[in-house]
Amino acid sequence: MTVTFPRISTPAGPVPDGAAPWNRQRHSQLPSHRYADVYARVEVPLAERDWPTRRLTAAPLWVPVDLRDGNQALAEPMDPARKRRFFELMVAMGYKEIEVGYPSASRTDHDFVRLIAETDLAPDDVTIVVFTPARRDLIERTVASIQGIRNEVVIHLYTATAPVWRDVVLGRGRDELTRLILDGGRDVLEFAGDLPNVRFEFSPEVFNLTEPDYALEVCDAMTALWQASPERPVILNLPATVEVATPNVYADQIEYMHKNLARRDSVILSVHPHNDRGTGVACAELAVLAGAERVEGCLFGNGERTGNVDIATLALNLHAQGVDPMIDFSDIDEIRRTVEYCNRIDVHPRHPYVGDLVHTAFSGTHQDAIRKGLAEHRARAATESRPERDIAWRVPYLPIDPADLGRSYDAVIRVNSQSGKGGIAYLLESAYEVELPRRLQIDLAGRVQQHTDDSGDEITAAEIWAIFQDSYCVTAGDATIELAGYETSESEGRGRTRIVLRARGEEHVSSHDGVGPVEALTAALTALGAGIEVLDLHQSSIGPGSDSDALTVVEYRHAGGVGWAAGRAGSVLAASLAAVIAAADLAEREPALTS
Repeated sequence: MTVTFPRISTPAGPVPDGAAPWNRQRHSQLPSHRYADVYARVEVPLAERDWPTRRLTAAPLWVPVDLRDGNQALAEPMDPARKRRFFELMVAMGYKEIEVGYPSASRTDHDFVRLIAETDLAPDDVTIVVFTPARRDLIERTVASIQGIRNEVVIHLYTATAPVWRDVVLGRGRDELTRLILDGGRDVLEFAGDLPNVRFEFSPEVFNLTEPDYALEVCDAMTALWQASPERPVILNLPATVEVATPNVYADQIEYMHKNLARRDSVILSVHPHNDRGTGVACAELAVLAGAERVEGCLFGNGERTGNVDIATLALNLHAQGVDPMIDFSDIDEIRRTVEYCNRIDVHPRHPYVGDLVHTAFSGTHQDAIRKGLAEHRARAATESRPERDIAWRVPYLPIDPADLGRSYDAVIRVNSQSGKGGIAYLLESAYEVELPRRLQIDLAGRVQQHTDDSGDEITAAEIWAIFQDSYCVTAGDATIELAGYETSESEGRGRTRIVLRARGEEHVSSHDGVGPVEALTAALTALGAGIEVLDLHQSSIGPGSDSDALTVVEYRHAGGVGWAAGRAGSVLAASLAAVIAAADLAEREPALTS
């Protein structure tokens, strides 16, 4: 067989260098030549890489920096009440190391650190991190703020090390900057070196744009100065302060440090990715594969510019792979509400895992697959006599069970003009426990589609139910044919059904031997000139419990084609008769009805 691809119409012009011959997209007007090749600026001398073949099998140490880095990024920084509420949330979720502030930068941060020192706000097993630049007066103020804290404390010292920062911001060469950093390290030792509950952290800010040999030189100098040991390890935090390259480059940089650091057994290797390119999560995951043991970030990714890496997404990505994230997200909506209150920033409805719409399907094909997947999941649980939470999850389009995060299935399937029969059927099943035959699902979907196309709005289960009743049921006041009464009896071993119909103000009585009530009613309707042929009859109930109404739907043929009708009553028989009457009435009023 010969396959011929259609000719692609493209603008005239030369193919860009390096582009595939079929890629003849028009050149943009962006001045891309102004930006240097980051790969040339930061060439990592790494001959062999281990990270591409590794797998994530355990959670790293998560360190939320919402109260410092995230707080600095807010248009309205947190007041003491918000800061306390956020801290209590993170403790309740299980974080064991929390950066609480920049005590030399603001009165609020300083006072919050003092609150921890003077109260039992922090449980004994939570490590408190405070942040300071390498300036003697600010280091002294920072150390003063932690006096009296019984918890383990980490003093986090930072200085920018990248060439542009050295040249433009600090005005120092490599050797001079190294002396400044070591002076800061000595100041930390002078003020806090004898405090038994204090450990040290160093960040070469903008690590990802720093020459690898210089980053290694400075980090080794700091671990030597601070006498890093397995008993008192030093945290070396390597930030992608401004994300400028693809995640594999950051992974190479981390693996280079991991393999070449001196005193590696006395170092906790940490990363702090930002999200300027939108790949902060990927950078963090690859960095852990490359040797990082600790990740700093913010819940839901708050932070300067495009934000810090989202440590909630990172943790739940592990959960979705069968790895315990070591943090409790079992009530993610309450977590989101607290974060939104403290940050005064709403979480986007499409934000991974926590957004209002992340478990929601509007697409018809997606809805159908999810509905079938959930049904199969429940069937397996019933077959194995085990709770649904113990059954392996394999529902299409849902990477994790929303129930794991404290969410119900109410918002999993929602219906709009893009939806199909599967979503409509799911809403009726979940809200009313009504199961419809497949062909009726198709017919109802067309009616719902017309409604949503006209309105342009999403539609609820209650509105779908109203469309169903308006389309297939007939109320007594609107009926052109009514079942005024019926009774069954037995004579000489044969059943007899008496039918009383009312049509156009007149009653018609007939008796039928040897058939059931439904067959008797169809015969009576035929005699009245309103005959239909019942092709299929489907019975279910509306809602749970023994006192729920019965619902019968019938597929019927009449002179105009094939249609559907439904009846609702307190008993199955009464509902079936009501459905047949509705079919005859609809056929009489809409003789051209077809499906």
